[in-house]
Amino acid sequence: MRAIRVAPLALLGAGALTLLAPSAAFAAPDGASSTFNPTITPSVIAPGGRVTLGAGGCTGETTVSSGIFDTATIPSGSTTTTATVDSDARRGAVYAVTFTCGSTGTSRNVNLTITGGATSSPTPTTVPTASSTALVPGGVRGGLGGSSGTTDTVEVAAGGALVVAAASGALYFARRRNADRRH
Repeated sequence: MRAIRVAPLALLGAGALTLLAPSAAFAAPDGASSTFNPTITPSVIAPGGRVTLGAGGCTGETTVSSGIFDTATIPSGSTTTTATVDSDARRGAVYAVTFTCGSTGTSRNVNLTITGGATSSPTPTTVPTASSTALVPGGVRGGLGGSSGTTDTVEVAAGGALVVAAASGALYFARRRNADRRH
């Protein structure tokens, strides 16, 4: 009788290990720090405007480069700097801005959109994709659809724990119900 009770627990443990083991692969792609979070404020700007470039999470010097402004450097110990967008930037275009964190060597790209009118409200834009290029305007561009741009190890572990807890509860009540019927 004891072996029957141990078997479901062993299966639950193996299932939890299977669910949680892949989370290490998502923790930090290419060995990079998952806390490096570059920003551009505002994310939509007119030609000749000034943008604030942020390098949150980078402890060293950050180099910021793009085809629409001169290469900028965010010194170690600082989190932001400003850059002036070229006045001949093509209206309606989306340009990739590359942030390279010197302490980890991690590179992230953030898109900057050029508009012909006034700039939008200053909201930081983060895009943790590995690479992108200047996009030609035309048609509707799809987004992430509400999904998360990054995978956090803590979130994956919490989700796995919830699945294990739900499965354990279901198994407990199912076994308890069967035990009540036998008497």
